[in-house]
Amino acid sequence: MRSPAPADVPVFILCGGLGTRLGDVTRNLPKPMIDVGGRPLLLHVMGCYGRWGFRRFVLCTGWRGEIISQYFLNFSGIAQDFTLETRSREVIFHQSVPMPDWEITIARTGDAAQTGARIARAAARYLGDAEHFAVTYGDGVTDADLGAELNFHAGHGRLATSLGVHGRSQFGHLELREDGAAGFLEKPLLDGRWISGGFFLFRRAFLDHLSTGDACVLEGEPLRRLSELGELRMYPYGGFWSCVDTLRDREEMHALWESGAAPWRGAE
Repeated sequence: MRSPAPADVPVFILCGGLGTRLGDVTRNLPKPMIDVGGRPLLLHVMGCYGRWGFRRFVLCTGWRGEIISQYFLNFSGIAQDFTLETRSREVIFHQSVPMPDWEITIARTGDAAQTGARIARAAARYLGDAEHFAVTYGDGVTDADLGAELNFHAGHGRLATSLGVHGRSQFGHLELREDGAAGFLEKPLLDGRWISGGFFLFRRAFLDHLSTGDACVLEGEPLRRLSELGELRMYPYGGFWSCVDTLRDREEMHALWESGAAPWRGAE
């Protein structure tokens, strides 16, 4: 099957979570807007797609979504130099830094909606006539070739594809040695097991498995049902993937970016 061009595939990003594990950092701030390397985490996520030619983004907002709206309404002034004529209120932007060629839609999907409901509501308004669409979370980044994942998805003909990544344990592991001493592994890989890293691709027929009711959880019945039907495929990727689930995750991602060693840095 012919693969669509990434530029024609809308990317729905789930931006409505509370981020409660991040404590005071997200007390009044949506999780995707936390700072990583001087920019919102959400921009890093969008850049992961932008580097492979995706340009249509639908941001599914919820709690404190107005912060995301205000950021992008003022994006040109935040990202580059400008001159303001105070009397005429004319603003001249100086293109002091390269600006991405993106189309960004803010979709208000409700404060209480779960992930599946957010996708269903936003897609009903903004999917248009696209046959394929991407979905991911507003807190995870990767250097995976998402264009290659799109080709894989279009080629196998099933309804859904998830990026499969090697997860790390939430806790350090202790290993008992023969001499009675304990070895310690900090967040080791989970024995080669694959987990879903987000970065999903779906055919529009998948929407039949979703509901606009608040309680519809993407990771619940919809994906379980697809798995039972053989309609879910994994695109395995053993390279870099990380998500910000705790303050420590955020600090590690920030340090990678500031050091210039972030594997997803080319995605900016």
